[in-house]
Amino acid sequence: MAVSKVLVVGGGVTGSVLSLALARRGVDVDLVEISPQWIGVGHGITVHGNALKALREVGVLDRVLEQAVPFDLLRMRHADGSLIAEVPTPRTGGPDLPATVGSLRSALQDALCDAVYAAGVTVRLGLSADAFDQSPEHVDVTFTDGTGGRYELVVGADGLKSRIRSLIGIETKPQPVGMSIFRVVADRPAEMDCAEVYYGGPRYKAGYSPISADKCYAYLLDENLDESLVGPRAPLALLRERGAGYGGTWGRILRSLPQDTAVDYRWIEAVLVESPWYRGRVIVIGDAAHACPPLIAQGAAMCAEDAVVLAELLTGDGDSPVETVLKDFMARRMPRVRVVLDNSLQLAEWEIRPGTPGADPARIMSETLSFLQADA
Repeated sequence: MAVSKVLVVGGGVTGSVLSLALARRGVDVDLVEISPQWIGVGHGITVHGNALKALREVGVLDRVLEQAVPFDLLRMRHADGSLIAEVPTPRTGGPDLPATVGSLRSALQDALCDAVYAAGVTVRLGLSADAFDQSPEHVDVTFTDGTGGRYELVVGADGLKSRIRSLIGIETKPQPVGMSIFRVVADRPAEMDCAEVYYGGPRYKAGYSPISADKCYAYLLDENLDESLVGPRAPLALLRERGAGYGGTWGRILRSLPQDTAVDYRWIEAVLVESPWYRGRVIVIGDAAHACPPLIAQGAAMCAEDAVVLAELLTGDGDSPVETVLKDFMARRMPRVRVVLDNSLQLAEWEIRPGTPGADPARIMSETLSFLQADA
């Protein structure tokens, strides 16, 4: 193996999957998470087959599927709810896995948290890495609580606003795409059996996915509104105002939301760190290195793939030095990540500028998911 002791910074999907993948291969793993409470939070999430494949690799797939809703179809509708088309979703994880599942983010993260503890990973909450002192053989880490540790590799999996990225001198920063998203968890209507997207209304688009037996995740893509609205408690009245004009099931969901509904509102941002994602023995992966608009629903999948591939390369046969392993990782991941990011940004551009000659969102989505059927 290239390493025997690794620090993972960040306990989201990327950091959790990486910690599990390394620990299951015999690596001594420390994980630090800045939140003092490591629990699943948030709205719903759409998880494609290639992400499910990664979750199977680290032993949490069965638990995730127990609470998730599988489906293999995307239904496209006009703003009034009338049908445009039904588009089968490719099985990017292989024929033995669902094409897609909808899940509560909390259910997915809770499954990962429990598995990380069970795997013997040392988890420290309420702190992060604060400084690095690198040598050719190791990294000495100073944590935000003043303690320290020595590792053979440090992996920043601390998300879009990554501090590790800046600590190692990577100046790339996330940039607004030009659209925003409202998200809510709502009661699931009986007729909802797959993801559906509504086009042609007053905003960029609206949609939903089933995420449990009785809940769904609904969203509205809009222009960027006042930045002061960004956060987990945007006004429900604003969502109702911006979502007016959409009918069908989406309209009924919007009208049925109780007054205390938690409305999450975010500007959508994107980032891609050009190769390499590492400096010496510190690397950033997942959203810390690449994050795209959620228009192909591949964010979690790209993060989970990063984690599994990096663990595989670090623990493979042979005595390849860490630098060689990280170069191999970049060569394997960058082309795949770039396709997803470029195509997601293209879809965002077409949403923002409707009527663009040659715009064909269905083709781009289908081509991207077909491309992702190849191994990561």
